[in-house]
Amino acid sequence: MLKIISIVVIVLVAGVLILAATKPDTFSVQRSASIKAPPAKIYAFIDDFKRWGTWSPYEKLDPAMKRTLSGAPKGNGAIYAWQGDGNVGAGRMEITDAIEASKVTIKLDFMKPFEAHNTAEFTLVPRGDATEVTWAMQGPLPYVAKVMHMFFNMDSMVGKDFEAGLVNLKTIAEQ
Repeated sequence: MLKIISIVVIVLVAGVLILAATKPDTFSVQRSASIKAPPAKIYAFIDDFKRWGTWSPYEKLDPAMKRTLSGAPKGNGAIYAWQGDGNVGAGRMEITDAIEASKVTIKLDFMKPFEAHNTAEFTLVPRGDATEVTWAMQGPLPYVAKVMHMFFNMDSMVGKDFEAGLVNLKTIAEQ
């Protein structure tokens, strides 16, 4: 009986490992919201890391999180580093491209709990009296991450945070 169980476990593990190898080498998560405010007003909350505390869902996960702002005061070259508990880990963001009232691109480096190097991008597109705001993140998916993604859905996990952040951004921008 133990031999059969061992064989079944080995076959299942091998199946997961083989299936993980067939997954894409990159991932992407994206959410959008329509905000009844001009792009410039919304942009001011995104390109200035000092203002992220008013809308980012990650700011509330660890009230004791240590934050360090450096580089440019906002826009290209602005840097935000953080170190916190297991909910937020540690990492660094740097704005690498900021196009006034239309786009902010961020180099996003996670150090803990897992090392990852991704790109986040906010795009703002005017639509009548509103602005379509899209928050996207993409990055490489190494083999170990592919195996983890077999059990955890990155799109739903991170997507819910993006949705919450966009709701917060909508609330403050529409005031």
